[in-house]
Amino acid sequence: MCQKHFFQDRNSLGFRLLYPFCYTHRHYVNTFRNFRWDAINEMDEYFSPIHTYQVCNVMSPSQNNWLRTAWIPRDGARRIYIEVKFTLRDCNSMPGVLGTCKETFNLYYYESDRAVGTAIRETQFTKIDTIAADESFTGVDLGVRRLKLNTEVRGVGPLTRRGFYLAFQDIGACIALTSVRVYYKRCSGVGRNLAVFTDVVTGADSSSLVEVRGQCVDHAEERDTPKMYCSAEGEWLVPIGRCICSAGFEEHRESCIACEVGFYKPMAGDGLCGRCPLQSHSETRAALYCPCDSSHYRAPTDPPAAPCTSPPTAPVNMISTVNGTSVNLEWGRPMDSGGRSDLLYSVLCQKWTVDRSGVVPVRFVPRQSSLTEPWVTVLNLVAHANYTFRILAMNAVTHLSNEPAPFISVNITTNQAGRGHLYFYNLIGVIAIRQENASQNSVTLQWHEPDQPNGVILEYDIKYFEKDKEQQSYSTLKAKGTTARVSGLKPGTRYIFQVRARTSAGCGRFSQNVEIQTGKASKRSGALFSFVESLTRFRIFTVVFLQTIVVYYSIFSHVAYCFHPVVGDQMLMLFLLVSFPDVRFYIDPHTYEDPCQAVHEFAQEIEASRIRIEKIIGSGEFGEVCYGRMRLPGKRDIPVALKTLKAGYSDKQRRDFLAEASIMAQFDHPNVIHLEGVVTRSKPVMIITEYMENGSLDSFLRRHDGQFTIIQLVGVMRGIAAGMTYLADLGYIHRDLAARNILVNSNMVCKVSDFGLSRVLEDDPDAAYTTSGGKIPIRWTAPEAIAYRKFSSSSDVWSYGVVMWEVMSYGERPYWNLTNRDVIKSVEEGYRLPAPMGCSGALHTLMLDCWQKDRNERPRFCQIVTVLDKLIRNPENLKSMDTLLGTPPMMDRSIPDFSSCSSVDEWLDTIKMGRYKDHFAAGGYLTIGHVIGMNQGDIHRLGVTLMGHQKKIMTSVQLMRAPVHLYGTRRPWT
Repeated sequence: MCQKHFFQDRNSLGFRLLYPFCYTHRHYVNTFRNFRWDAINEMDEYFSPIHTYQVCNVMSPSQNNWLRTAWIPRDGARRIYIEVKFTLRDCNSMPGVLGTCKETFNLYYYESDRAVGTAIRETQFTKIDTIAADESFTGVDLGVRRLKLNTEVRGVGPLTRRGFYLAFQDIGACIALTSVRVYYKRCSGVGRNLAVFTDVVTGADSSSLVEVRGQCVDHAEERDTPKMYCSAEGEWLVPIGRCICSAGFEEHRESCIACEVGFYKPMAGDGLCGRCPLQSHSETRAALYCPCDSSHYRAPTDPPAAPCTSPPTAPVNMISTVNGTSVNLEWGRPMDSGGRSDLLYSVLCQKWTVDRSGVVPVRFVPRQSSLTEPWVTVLNLVAHANYTFRILAMNAVTHLSNEPAPFISVNITTNQAGRGHLYFYNLIGVIAIRQENASQNSVTLQWHEPDQPNGVILEYDIKYFEKDKEQQSYSTLKAKGTTARVSGLKPGTRYIFQVRARTSAGCGRFSQNVEIQTGKASKRSGALFSFVESLTRFRIFTVVFLQTIVVYYSIFSHVAYCFHPVVGDQMLMLFLLVSFPDVRFYIDPHTYEDPCQAVHEFAQEIEASRIRIEKIIGSGEFGEVCYGRMRLPGKRDIPVALKTLKAGYSDKQRRDFLAEASIMAQFDHPNVIHLEGVVTRSKPVMIITEYMENGSLDSFLRRHDGQFTIIQLVGVMRGIAAGMTYLADLGYIHRDLAARNILVNSNMVCKVSDFGLSRVLEDDPDAAYTTSGGKIPIRWTAPEAIAYRKFSSSSDVWSYGVVMWEVMSYGERPYWNLTNRDVIKSVEEGYRLPAPMGCSGALHTLMLDCWQKDRNERPRFCQIVTVLDKLIRNPENLKSMDTLLGTPPMMDRSIPDFSSCSSVDEWLDTIKMGRYKDHFAAGGYLTIGHVIGMNQGDIHRLGVTLMGHQKKIMTSVQLMRAPVHLYGTRRPWT
């Protein structure tokens, strides 16, 4: 805020004209005229007394009458302002003074380090300006006491001495000074970004800026040096840098307050204090971490935000199978894993002799300790001996507990040893599975024999059951060979299969689970595929042939044939050679009968030995998504993302998996995810793409809520539009454009991804509206695509508008918690999403253009890129919050009707924010009318510190503020 500081009389507390004028005396410096200014008290037009200094020597020529102030201390000011109020007589209203009367006077100043009395010559003064009146009075005005005051302000600087004098020179005017005020400007102290900026005097000239460094408030520390600039007008400019609250403190109304008991904050930052994780607590305020409750611990590698966990309970349901001098042990997971996923098992074995002493070592497969699976095979046991086995369950906090690891035990007695040991752990699981094309209720299994069976294998046991229903029922089947056909299965159902071998010495353990889904009736026969392929090739040939005719016709319609006479009746025709431009088209891999052919035609095969998988970062429809590194010949390893095809995949899953790779391989654009290659000649089958460090755009935005500038967000939208322009030019229709399918790298470059044609759209079962043709993501899909399954580049533009809304709302769910049915109905009736909080009107206008009901009126992606480029080049167009062209934001009628709320308390209850009733009452917001005028800063000042609650309240305020409008006519983009 600008403050004007007036020079004060040292003995006075009020502001007034501080230094009385000193007018000339007859014994004054000879160069000063003897005519003086007179101090006169008069009455104004309202009959109020006023004190003036007047001079009116208009009859005599060459007037030089001076009026000077006392010495005024500068008081640190570098530039001062003089405000003069005066009234002046019109020379034309006085007879006989035409040659001597003037209508201006001069203003001067003189700097000195101390008061010098009258020892100043007029030549030592520096002229500030000649002052003229905007209005002058006449004799008529005098009769009615109408003064016609003029006010003029002049600035002087830079000042360098300790003080100064002001002087007024009359050169022949009839003038009265009624008021003179001398002041300087300063920026008053203020707090910004958790830093305090003290008062500072403005600069010496009208364009100078004074840099002020801020001091962090208590319990805060610098992230970037906080600075602000004070302008010459005494106004603070935009702050630079900021402070952040220290560990154990959070921001509250430009200060840092301690975390309450039960909350903590481990490091300095913008974040709020977090509630103590599960099974932990804090006993004091300003806690940096939360100690664990009794019998709960954190592993050394656990972050402070991790919940405290406990050791697991003992394993359950031990099953032992003795095979001569070996035993297979299997058990169930503990009832309580302690809240951790790093569960491991160890096996203790003890052979009891007659005196029950001594322990005989045996062989464990796969190992004795750090087992991740609940089974072990123990070999090399002594025949006809008694053994006790203990299975211990442990996790990363077991060693922190004073209690011993819990265990389950079993006693067994070995039998007569056979001629050789039986290694059932070598039993190879199913290596090739196929689903019979002619049946929906059977599968065929195939496997290898164990490498080292203990005798002749008598038969194989096949165990199978519906997925997740093993405890309810399962079935078994015997087989003599390494192939078995399992029938009587339910169509479209996932089954788990296991196989084990049996010899005269006993049974081995079951193989690893193999998951298979029975198929549905095939709608396409091989003949139909051949027909489709033939039809596709015929269409391509027809298009090329027609293009050739058009090009030749266009050429020869403008170029005459050249005929040359030859022997006989023959004529020689000269043809032109026509070259066609190199135009790329997207080729649907589903037109290939064998998806492997499409993959090998478009994608690069990469040797599996060049890939190193380092960690699992997620799971997809087809299998796990991993982070790894790919070795390039003669170059450094590069980070990559790997999508794997899970074991037990169906033929359809394999086709879709390879089809996605074939699609990605055809794209090459900086805003489209790049395919490095595929691994198809070994297992697991993998798709290898570039690694995007920041993951999906929606999660990235939610993690950085409110941290980006508007230009950065527009840059994000511009990158997505550029990628979609490239895809649209190739003729590719995405059909599932959403923030979740945009990936972000470390440089905040966004790339379009997820080109699967048969994908699981979301974990939420309410996420897609199912029709006879598959699933559709309702909240992102154009109305014509929902109603008629008419997908086009224009329907992708609709989806892009929703992506823009997601970006500006930092990853909020479109249409919030409305059901899909309500969304469809509301969009059909013309309602549209309102502008997110802080969204530019220009951007919301572009969203509304993308949501035109008539798809022909929506912009093309190339036009969207052009609009965003203009906004980036002219950021001032992003400042207005008003939607352009007079079209207000569209709102969904299914959002609660706040107009029915008669009080602030009722409104807060409606949006489930009733906890803030006292805050609103204390802040003076007692009616809905008061609430409608609020902004986000007002909400924060009420004590609503949680960003999510601020956004929820502000969104409701915006919805109440804007009336519901239907989508009117807008400019066409065609």
